[in-house]
Amino acid sequence: MERTFVYLKPNAVRRGLVGEIIKRFEQRGIKIVALKLLWMSKQQAEKLYEMHKGKSFYNDLIDFVTGGPIVAMIVEAPRVIEMVRHIIGDTDPLKAGTGTIRGEFALTITKNLIHASDSKENFEREYKIFFSDDEIIDYYLDVQDDI
Repeated sequence: MERTFVYLKPNAVRRGLVGEIIKRFEQRGIKIVALKLLWMSKQQAEKLYEMHKGKSFYNDLIDFVTGGPIVAMIVEAPRVIEMVRHIIGDTDPLKAGTGTIRGEFALTITKNLIHASDSKENFEREYKIFFSDDEIIDYYLDVQDDI
């Protein structure tokens, strides 16, 4: 099984889309192994987006993601990194496919509702910003035999 880090940005929380987004993951057989509602600190945001420091959108992005509560989670399934990225759609909502989270609900690249790790290496780096290993719960999901 593979794991990935996902967080729902403040506009997803404010717009009441948390349940809808989680439902889309669960309906695909993706197991949530860690979940929390929190207010991302500036330090966490800067660490998460350190690769974008110096880019024109960096300050607006940091202000946005620290401007309200987020929902952070770790999810698990076979090929989950690829699957989650498919479910959420392209970073640019105008390029995101119909039926994807961003294609259905997002309006701009910065305020695109959701972030997901794009590689195993980034998962390893990103989840540690928000979770300790003892917060990850391993359990049997009834649909595991069907995936």
